[in-house]
Amino acid sequence: MRIAELDFERPEGLAAHLPPELRGIARDEVRLLVSQAGEIKDAAFGELPRWLKPGDVLVVNRSATLPASLEGVWRGIPILWNLCTDYGKGTYLAEIRHSPGRPGPLDLAEGEMIEVAGTPIRHLRRYPGLSRLSFFHSEVNLRDLLLHQGQPIRYGYVTESLPIDCYQTLFSSVPGSCEMPSAARPFTPRVLHALAARGIAVRDIVLHCGVSSLELEDDPVESAVLYPEPFQVPALTAEGVNRALRQGRRVIAVGTTVVRALESAWNGCAVVPSQGFTRRYVHPGRRPNVVSGLLTGFHDPRTSHLALLRCFLGESELKESYRHAVAGRYLWHEFGDSHLILPSAA
Repeated sequence: MRIAELDFERPEGLAAHLPPELRGIARDEVRLLVSQAGEIKDAAFGELPRWLKPGDVLVVNRSATLPASLEGVWRGIPILWNLCTDYGKGTYLAEIRHSPGRPGPLDLAEGEMIEVAGTPIRHLRRYPGLSRLSFFHSEVNLRDLLLHQGQPIRYGYVTESLPIDCYQTLFSSVPGSCEMPSAARPFTPRVLHALAARGIAVRDIVLHCGVSSLELEDDPVESAVLYPEPFQVPALTAEGVNRALRQGRRVIAVGTTVVRALESAWNGCAVVPSQGFTRRYVHPGRRPNVVSGLLTGFHDPRTSHLALLRCFLGESELKESYRHAVAGRYLWHEFGDSHLILPSAA
Protein backbone atom coordinates (compact mmCIF):
# COMPACT_ATOMS: atom_id res chain seq x y z
CA MET A 1 0.00 0.00 0.00
CA ARG A 2 1.25 3.47 -0.86
CA ILE A 3 1.21 6.49 1.47
CA ALA A 4 -0.92 8.42 -1.04
CA GLU A 5 -3.80 6.07 -0.19
CA LEU A 6 -3.75 7.51 3.35
CA ASP A 7 -3.68 11.16 2.34
CA PHE A 8 -6.59 13.59 2.49
CA GLU A 9 -7.22 17.30 2.70
CA ARG A 10 -7.99 18.62 6.16
CA PRO A 11 -8.35 22.39 6.44
CA GLU A 12 -7.02 24.36 9.37
CA GLY A 13 -9.34 24.88 12.29
CA LEU A 14 -10.56 21.32 12.85
CA ALA A 15 -8.37 20.56 15.86
CA ALA A 16 -10.03 20.38 19.27
CA HIS A 17 -8.14 23.05 21.21
CA LEU A 18 -9.65 22.20 24.61
CA PRO A 19 -11.55 19.32 26.22
CA PRO A 20 -15.30 19.30 25.58
CA GLU A 21 -16.07 20.06 29.23
CA LEU A 22 -14.14 23.32 28.80
CA ARG A 23 -16.08 24.00 25.61
CA GLY A 24 -19.41 23.81 27.44
CA ILE A 25 -20.47 20.21 26.77
CA ALA A 26 -20.08 16.90 28.60
CA ARG A 27 -17.54 14.28 27.60
CA ASP A 28 -20.23 12.05 26.11
CA GLU A 29 -21.74 14.91 24.12
CA VAL A 30 -18.94 14.95 21.54
CA ARG A 31 -20.06 13.90 18.08
CA LEU A 32 -19.96 10.34 16.77
CA LEU A 33 -19.50 9.52 13.10
CA VAL A 34 -20.69 6.00 12.29
CA SER A 35 -19.27 4.22 9.23
CA GLN A 36 -20.99 0.92 8.49
CA ALA A 37 -21.25 -1.12 5.31
CA GLY A 38 -20.70 1.90 3.06
CA GLU A 39 -23.14 4.14 4.93
CA ILE A 40 -22.19 7.17 7.03
CA LYS A 41 -24.35 8.49 9.84
CA ASP A 42 -24.03 11.43 12.24
CA ALA A 43 -24.74 10.87 15.94
CA ALA A 44 -23.68 11.88 19.43
CA PHE A 45 -21.36 9.73 21.51
CA GLY A 46 -24.06 9.22 24.13
CA GLU A 47 -25.99 7.29 21.47
CA LEU A 48 -23.23 4.69 21.18
CA PRO A 49 -25.26 1.81 22.72
CA ARG A 50 -27.93 1.99 20.02
CA TRP A 51 -25.33 1.37 17.32
CA LEU A 52 -24.16 -1.83 19.01
CA LYS A 53 -25.89 -5.19 19.34
CA PRO A 54 -26.65 -7.22 22.47
CA GLY A 55 -23.80 -9.68 22.90
CA ASP A 56 -21.15 -7.37 21.44
CA VAL A 57 -17.95 -7.15 23.49
CA LEU A 58 -16.25 -3.78 23.86
CA VAL A 59 -12.57 -3.91 24.85
CA VAL A 60 -11.05 -0.82 26.47
CA ASN A 61 -7.55 0.23 27.56
CA ARG A 62 -7.04 0.72 31.33
CA SER A 63 -3.72 2.57 30.94
CA ALA A 64 -3.57 5.88 32.80
CA THR A 65 -1.65 8.86 31.49
CA LEU A 66 1.57 10.11 33.08
CA PRO A 67 2.64 13.78 33.22
CA ALA A 68 5.33 12.76 30.74
CA SER A 69 6.77 16.10 29.61
CA LEU A 70 9.74 17.71 31.41
CA GLU A 71 11.45 21.01 30.76
CA GLY A 72 15.13 20.79 29.96
CA VAL A 73 18.17 22.52 28.50
CA TRP A 74 20.33 21.51 25.52
CA ARG A 75 23.41 23.58 24.70
CA GLY A 76 21.84 26.47 26.61
CA ILE A 77 18.56 26.23 24.67
CA PRO A 78 15.26 25.49 26.47
CA ILE A 79 13.69 22.24 25.32
CA LEU A 80 10.91 19.81 26.18
CA TRP A 81 11.82 16.20 26.93
CA ASN A 82 8.74 14.08 26.22
CA LEU A 83 8.98 10.54 27.50
CA CYS A 84 7.79 7.90 25.05
CA THR A 85 8.57 4.55 26.74
CA ASP A 86 10.39 3.47 29.90
CA TYR A 87 12.38 0.31 29.14
CA GLY A 88 13.74 -0.07 32.65
CA LYS A 89 17.28 0.01 34.10
CA GLY A 90 17.51 3.74 33.42
CA THR A 91 16.86 3.48 29.66
CA TYR A 92 14.17 5.65 28.12
CA LEU A 93 12.86 6.40 24.67
CA ALA A 94 11.89 10.06 24.31
CA GLU A 95 11.20 12.89 21.89
CA ILE A 96 13.00 16.22 22.20
CA ARG A 97 11.04 19.30 21.09
CA HIS A 98 11.71 23.03 21.09
CA SER A 99 8.16 23.68 22.35
CA PRO A 100 4.65 22.17 22.14
CA GLY A 101 4.18 23.70 18.71
CA ARG A 102 7.72 23.27 17.41
CA PRO A 103 9.01 19.71 17.00
CA GLY A 104 12.54 18.45 16.50
CA PRO A 105 14.51 16.48 15.84
CA LEU A 106 17.43 18.33 17.43
CA ASP A 107 20.98 17.59 16.36
CA LEU A 108 22.06 15.65 19.44
CA ALA A 109 25.32 13.74 19.21
CA GLU A 110 25.66 10.22 20.54
CA GLY A 111 26.86 10.36 24.14
CA GLU A 112 25.94 14.04 24.53
CA MET A 113 24.62 15.16 27.90
CA ILE A 114 21.48 17.25 28.29
CA GLU A 115 19.73 18.54 31.39
CA VAL A 116 16.16 17.51 32.19
CA ALA A 117 14.40 18.96 35.25
CA GLY A 118 17.82 19.90 36.63
CA THR A 119 19.13 16.34 36.13
CA PRO A 120 21.88 15.40 33.64
CA ILE A 121 20.99 12.54 31.30
CA ARG A 122 22.89 11.02 28.40
CA HIS A 123 21.68 10.80 24.82
CA LEU A 124 22.55 7.32 23.59
CA ARG A 125 21.41 7.17 19.96
CA ARG A 126 18.50 7.73 17.60
CA TYR A 127 15.87 5.04 17.29
CA PRO A 128 16.64 3.25 13.99
CA GLY A 129 14.26 4.47 11.33
CA LEU A 130 12.56 7.03 13.60
CA SER A 131 14.69 10.17 13.71
CA ARG A 132 12.12 11.90 15.93
CA LEU A 133 12.89 9.54 18.84
CA SER A 134 16.06 8.82 20.80
CA PHE A 135 17.27 6.55 23.58
CA PHE A 136 18.51 8.19 26.79
CA HIS A 137 20.10 6.88 29.97
CA SER A 138 19.76 8.34 33.45
CA GLU A 139 21.15 7.32 36.82
CA VAL A 140 18.08 9.00 38.38
CA ASN A 141 14.60 7.47 38.14
CA LEU A 142 12.94 9.86 35.70
CA ARG A 143 9.49 8.47 36.50
CA ASP A 144 9.89 10.03 39.96
CA LEU A 145 10.79 13.36 38.35
CA LEU A 146 7.73 13.17 36.12
CA LEU A 147 5.41 12.69 39.06
CA HIS A 148 6.80 15.78 40.82
CA GLN A 149 7.71 18.11 37.95
CA GLY A 150 6.13 16.70 34.81
CA GLN A 151 3.28 18.09 32.75
CA PRO A 152 1.04 16.27 30.28
CA ILE A 153 2.51 16.10 26.78
CA ARG A 154 0.93 18.90 24.79
CA TYR A 155 1.12 19.92 21.15
CA GLY A 156 0.60 23.30 19.57
CA TYR A 157 -3.09 22.84 18.79
CA VAL A 158 -3.95 22.66 22.54
CA THR A 159 -4.11 26.29 23.51
CA GLU A 160 -3.35 26.06 27.23
CA SER A 161 -1.73 23.84 29.84
CA LEU A 162 -4.26 21.48 31.41
CA PRO A 163 -4.23 19.34 34.55
CA ILE A 164 -3.45 15.64 34.23
CA ASP A 165 -7.08 14.74 35.01
CA CYS A 166 -8.04 16.09 31.60
CA TYR A 167 -5.87 13.36 30.08
CA GLN A 168 -7.46 10.43 31.92
CA THR A 169 -10.38 8.26 30.83
CA LEU A 170 -13.11 6.61 32.86
CA PHE A 171 -11.04 3.41 32.73
CA SER A 172 -7.63 4.87 33.67
CA SER A 173 -6.23 2.78 36.53
CA VAL A 174 -2.73 1.55 35.57
CA PRO A 175 -0.26 4.46 35.17
CA GLY A 176 2.09 4.19 32.23
CA SER A 177 0.91 5.94 29.07
CA CYS A 178 2.84 8.99 27.95
CA GLU A 179 -0.06 10.09 25.78
CA MET A 180 -3.69 9.38 26.61
CA PRO A 181 -5.37 6.35 24.99
CA SER A 182 -7.98 8.86 23.95
CA ALA A 183 -10.56 6.72 22.14
CA ALA A 184 -12.16 6.00 25.53
CA ARG A 185 -12.20 9.61 26.73
CA PRO A 186 -15.89 10.25 25.90
CA PHE A 187 -17.13 7.35 28.05
CA THR A 188 -19.11 8.34 31.14
CA PRO A 189 -20.94 6.29 33.78
CA ARG A 190 -24.26 6.91 32.03
CA VAL A 191 -22.89 5.47 28.78
CA LEU A 192 -21.58 2.41 30.64
CA HIS A 193 -24.96 1.90 32.32
CA ALA A 194 -26.72 2.11 28.95
CA LEU A 195 -24.29 -0.41 27.45
CA ALA A 196 -24.91 -2.84 30.31
CA ALA A 197 -28.68 -2.43 29.97
CA ARG A 198 -28.38 -3.35 26.28
CA GLY A 199 -26.39 -6.50 27.07
CA ILE A 200 -23.01 -5.27 25.83
CA ALA A 201 -20.02 -6.55 27.80
CA VAL A 202 -16.92 -4.47 28.53
CA ARG A 203 -13.51 -6.10 28.94
CA ASP A 204 -10.07 -4.48 29.25
CA ILE A 205 -6.43 -4.65 28.30
CA VAL A 206 -3.46 -2.46 29.17
CA LEU A 207 -1.20 -0.94 26.54
CA HIS A 208 0.95 1.98 27.62
CA CYS A 209 0.99 4.47 24.74
CA GLY A 210 4.09 6.29 23.67
CA VAL A 211 4.06 9.46 21.58
CA SER A 212 1.34 9.80 18.98
CA SER A 213 1.14 8.04 15.64
CA LEU A 214 4.15 8.95 13.54
CA GLU A 215 3.78 10.25 10.01
CA LEU A 216 4.78 7.66 7.45
CA GLU A 217 7.75 8.71 5.37
CA ASP A 218 8.43 5.98 2.80
CA ASP A 219 6.53 3.59 0.54
CA PRO A 220 5.35 0.96 0.98
CA VAL A 221 3.28 1.66 4.08
CA GLU A 222 4.00 -1.84 5.34
CA SER A 223 7.70 -1.00 5.77
CA ALA A 224 7.07 1.55 8.56
CA VAL A 225 8.96 1.14 11.84
CA LEU A 226 7.09 0.91 15.17
CA TYR A 227 8.78 1.05 18.57
CA PRO A 228 7.96 -1.50 21.34
CA GLU A 229 5.24 -0.59 23.82
CA PRO A 230 4.36 -2.54 27.00
CA PHE A 231 1.02 -4.37 27.04
CA GLN A 232 -0.99 -6.90 29.01
CA VAL A 233 -4.03 -8.98 28.09
CA PRO A 234 -5.51 -10.53 31.26
CA ALA A 235 -7.09 -13.98 31.43
CA LEU A 236 -10.60 -12.62 31.99
CA THR A 237 -10.41 -10.58 28.80
CA ALA A 238 -8.97 -13.47 26.79
CA GLU A 239 -11.79 -15.71 28.01
CA GLY A 240 -14.50 -13.16 27.22
CA VAL A 241 -13.12 -12.39 23.76
CA ASN A 242 -12.67 -16.06 22.87
CA ARG A 243 -16.21 -16.85 24.00
CA ALA A 244 -17.54 -14.06 21.79
CA LEU A 245 -15.58 -15.33 18.80
CA ARG A 246 -16.82 -18.90 19.31
CA GLN A 247 -20.40 -17.65 19.46
CA GLY A 248 -20.03 -15.47 16.37
CA ARG A 249 -20.42 -12.23 18.30
CA ARG A 250 -18.57 -9.01 17.51
CA VAL A 251 -15.49 -7.74 19.32
CA ILE A 252 -15.25 -3.94 19.15
CA ALA A 253 -11.91 -2.33 20.03
CA VAL A 254 -11.98 1.04 21.78
CA GLY A 255 -8.84 2.49 20.23
CA THR A 256 -6.07 1.29 17.96
CA THR A 257 -4.07 0.30 21.07
CA VAL A 258 -6.66 -2.37 21.86
CA VAL A 259 -6.42 -3.80 18.35
CA ARG A 260 -2.66 -4.09 18.67
CA ALA A 261 -2.79 -5.63 22.16
CA LEU A 262 -5.34 -8.27 21.19
CA GLU A 263 -3.47 -9.13 18.01
CA SER A 264 -0.26 -9.44 20.03
CA ALA A 265 -2.04 -12.00 22.23
CA TRP A 266 -3.42 -14.04 19.30
CA ASN A 267 -1.70 -17.43 18.98
CA GLY A 268 -3.25 -18.39 15.67
CA CYS A 269 -6.30 -20.02 17.23
CA ALA A 270 -7.32 -17.90 20.21
CA VAL A 271 -6.39 -14.94 22.38
CA VAL A 272 -4.15 -16.09 25.25
CA PRO A 273 -3.28 -14.18 28.44
CA SER A 274 -0.13 -12.26 27.54
CA GLN A 275 2.19 -9.49 28.62
CA GLY A 276 5.42 -7.98 27.38
CA PHE A 277 6.34 -5.47 24.69
CA THR A 278 4.73 -5.29 21.27
CA ARG A 279 5.69 -3.74 17.95
CA ARG A 280 2.64 -5.27 16.29
CA TYR A 281 1.82 -3.27 13.18
CA VAL A 282 -1.72 -3.87 11.91
CA HIS A 283 -2.32 -2.91 8.28
CA PRO A 284 -4.14 -4.35 5.25
CA GLY A 285 -1.29 -6.79 4.69
CA ARG A 286 -1.60 -8.02 8.31
CA ARG A 287 -5.29 -7.84 9.10
CA PRO A 288 -6.73 -8.36 12.59
CA ASN A 289 -7.88 -11.83 13.57
CA VAL A 290 -9.84 -10.79 16.65
CA VAL A 291 -11.49 -7.40 16.20
CA SER A 292 -14.41 -6.80 13.87
CA GLY A 293 -15.15 -3.15 14.69
CA LEU A 294 -13.33 -0.09 15.99
CA LEU A 295 -14.18 3.00 18.02
CA THR A 296 -11.50 5.63 17.53
CA GLY A 297 -10.85 9.32 17.02
CA PHE A 298 -9.89 11.16 13.85
CA HIS A 299 -6.30 10.72 12.73
CA ASP A 300 -3.87 12.84 10.78
CA PRO A 301 -3.09 12.11 7.12
CA ARG A 302 -0.30 9.70 6.23
CA THR A 303 -0.04 8.02 9.65
CA SER A 304 0.20 4.43 10.83
CA HIS A 305 -3.17 4.77 12.59
CA LEU A 306 -4.84 5.33 9.22
CA ALA A 307 -3.11 2.22 7.89
CA LEU A 308 -4.82 0.29 10.69
CA LEU A 309 -8.18 1.84 9.81
CA ARG A 310 -7.77 0.54 6.26
CA CYS A 311 -8.27 -2.96 7.71
CA PHE A 312 -11.87 -1.96 8.46
CA LEU A 313 -12.62 0.37 5.54
CA GLY A 314 -11.57 0.26 1.91
CA GLU A 315 -9.62 3.18 0.46
CA SER A 316 -12.69 4.86 -1.04
CA GLU A 317 -14.78 4.23 2.11
CA LEU A 318 -12.10 5.66 4.39
CA LYS A 319 -11.65 8.76 2.25
CA GLU A 320 -15.41 9.25 1.99
CA SER A 321 -15.76 9.00 5.79
CA TYR A 322 -13.03 11.58 6.24
CA ARG A 323 -14.51 13.87 3.56
CA HIS A 324 -17.79 13.68 5.47
CA ALA A 325 -16.01 14.46 8.74
CA VAL A 326 -14.23 17.46 7.23
CA ALA A 327 -17.41 18.78 5.61
CA GLY A 328 -19.30 18.30 8.89
CA ARG A 329 -16.61 20.11 10.90
CA TYR A 330 -15.84 17.15 13.14
CA LEU A 331 -12.95 17.82 15.51
CA TRP A 332 -9.60 16.03 15.50
CA HIS A 333 -7.14 14.87 18.18
CA GLU A 334 -7.44 13.72 21.78
CA PHE A 335 -10.18 16.15 22.82
CA GLY A 336 -12.12 15.82 19.59
CA ASP A 337 -14.96 13.72 18.20
CA SER A 338 -15.30 9.95 17.73
CA HIS A 339 -15.56 7.55 14.81
CA LEU A 340 -17.29 4.18 15.08
CA ILE A 341 -16.45 1.72 12.30
CA LEU A 342 -18.65 -1.35 12.13
CA PRO A 343 -19.07 -4.29 9.77
CA SER A 344 -22.44 -5.01 8.20
CA ALA A 345 -25.26 -5.15 10.73
CA ALA A 346 -26.28 -8.57 9.44
